[in-house]
Amino acid sequence: MGGRLQSQPVKDGASAAEAGERPPYAVVARELLRNTLLDCARDELMRRPWSQISMAEIARAAGVSRQTLYAQFGSREEFAQALVLREGDSFLLAVEQAVSEHLDDPIAALAGAFEVFLTAAAENPLVRTIIVEDGATDLLPLVTTHGAPIVHYATGRLQGIITNGWPQVRCQDSELLSECLVRLAISYAALATKSPSETTASVMELLRPFVERALAYAL
Repeated sequence: MGGRLQSQPVKDGASAAEAGERPPYAVVARELLRNTLLDCARDELMRRPWSQISMAEIARAAGVSRQTLYAQFGSREEFAQALVLREGDSFLLAVEQAVSEHLDDPIAALAGAFEVFLTAAAENPLVRTIIVEDGATDLLPLVTTHGAPIVHYATGRLQGIITNGWPQVRCQDSELLSECLVRLAISYAALATKSPSETTASVMELLRPFVERALAYAL
């Protein structure tokens, strides 16, 4: 993996905005450029597999040079990782909403979050492109065999959601639960054999004893 990938892609101005400060022009411009490049890549992926898309074509669609693209992302693999991570953010926002709606029932909250993720993944055109059209030689390894950055990022986000919802939970429990849920969600999304609701019921039946112990303080 390249070393330039950031854990939270395309969010350079977030800290300044949260502090009520106006982010510098350079930060805003960089964020706009990165989002534009990623949007162009996503548009191309709706039409053809990643293996058929060149970085030069993405840069041209965004109205910049290939050198500018590489200056922002470093390599083709890092660009692909940033694209997958940004797409994953939309899933994690849906997961966070599902948890927040059931804070009084952690089992229902986590089950709802898991099902929301699987449903969104099944309906997302980019996810379908990655899994069905690209196969094991293109983008799919970024969420499977080479998916450590994706797993690490999603695990951290989910652990934060769990901690915010039930702050009494021990750190090691929230971390273990988050990683297990993330890995299971990615695996089931990549190779679905049942409906999201059926898969969720099976996974929660398996994890229920640990969840009940880990979240006993909030039950």
